Amino acid sequence: MAEQTNMHVQICYAGLDTTSLLDLQVALDATVLQVIQQSGIMEIHPDINVGLLKVGVFGKLKALDSGLHAGDRIEIYRPLIADPMEARRRRAKKQAQT
Repeated sequence: MAEQTNMHVQICYAGLDTTSLLDLQVALDATVLQVIQQSGIMEIHPDINVGLLKVGVFGKLKALDSGLHAGDRIEIYRPLIADPMEARRRRAKKQAQT
C-alpha cells in the first residue's frame, strides 16, 4: 500500500463583501502559513495581511508556524469593527430607554 504524502485541508476568510472557502491538498508537514501562501487566498482578498491578522483552526487561535491535521479548517480573522462589549452596552442602554 502506498504511503500517503498529502492531506486535505480547508481555508476560509470572510471579507466585507465576499467569503472564500477553499479546499486544498497539502503536504503532511505543511504549516498554517504555507497553506495560506499556497492557497492563493491573498490574491483573492488583497486586504489580507497575514502579519497583522490572526488565524485559527476551528475557532482556536494558532501561530503561523503551527502544524496541521487532515481535515483542518484554517480561518483568517478580520479585525473587529466594534468592541463587542461596548456594542452590548449600547444595546442594553437603548432597550432600557424604551
